[in-house]
Order: sequence, then structure tokens, then C-alpha cells
Amino acid sequence: MQFAETDMAGIVHFSWYFRYMEEAEHALWRSLGLQIAPPGGRLGYPRVSASCDFKGPLHFEDEFEVDVRVEAVGRRSLRYGFTLRRGTDILATGAMTSVCVETVPDRGVRSVELPPDVVTRLR
Repeated sequence: MQFAETDMAGIVHFSWYFRYMEEAEHALWRSLGLQIAPPGGRLGYPRVSASCDFKGPLHFEDEFEVDVRVEAVGRRSLRYGFTLRRGTDILATGAMTSVCVETVPDRGVRSVELPPDVVTRLR
């Protein structure tokens, strides 16, 4: 992590935990041969819920891991669970839920069913 991610005490600001979780989600998609935001794509996956329970502080220059798991794959939504660890210490647990949406010109977005290949690979 970078110094700019921390407060004056060298403790990582809570908002960065969500960024770390999102990076782990994107890495999961890439590992499955998927793109969460392909260039020119018409589908998106905005968050409808996000939570994080903090168990211990993360400090400047700490090395840590983010474990991500797919907890649920619905018709139109995905739910992930996350665990942030430094060695054997659990620093935080979290969850995020996203829905699949399609961009509709001049009308914004609308919820649509998940693409079959996304469902298959994430399950």
C-alpha cells in the first residue's frame, strides 16, 4: 500500500478496504477469463450493497492478502465475500453485492439477467 492510503498515524483509511476488495474481485474475473468492464461493453455491475467489519488495523507498508469468494449467483445479481489478512491475522471481513445492468441510450441503465458464461464461470 502507499503512504497516501493512510492517516497521520500510518493506519489505512477505511475507504481503502473497499478498493482492495474491488481489486480482488477484478482479479477473480481475470483469472476466469472474464472482463468486468470490457471496452465498448454494454453491461455493467454496479454495487447495490457493500459492508466491511474491521477486526484490526492495516498499517503503512504492511503486506496483506485479500481472499474473495463468490457467495451467491442469482439471475441478475452477484454476492461476494472477502477476508483481508496479514499473515494469520484477520484484519477485516466484507461483502459486496452487484447487479447486472445494461446501458440504454438516453435512458440510463436497466437491470438484466447475468450472461450465461459469467454465471457458469463464477459458479
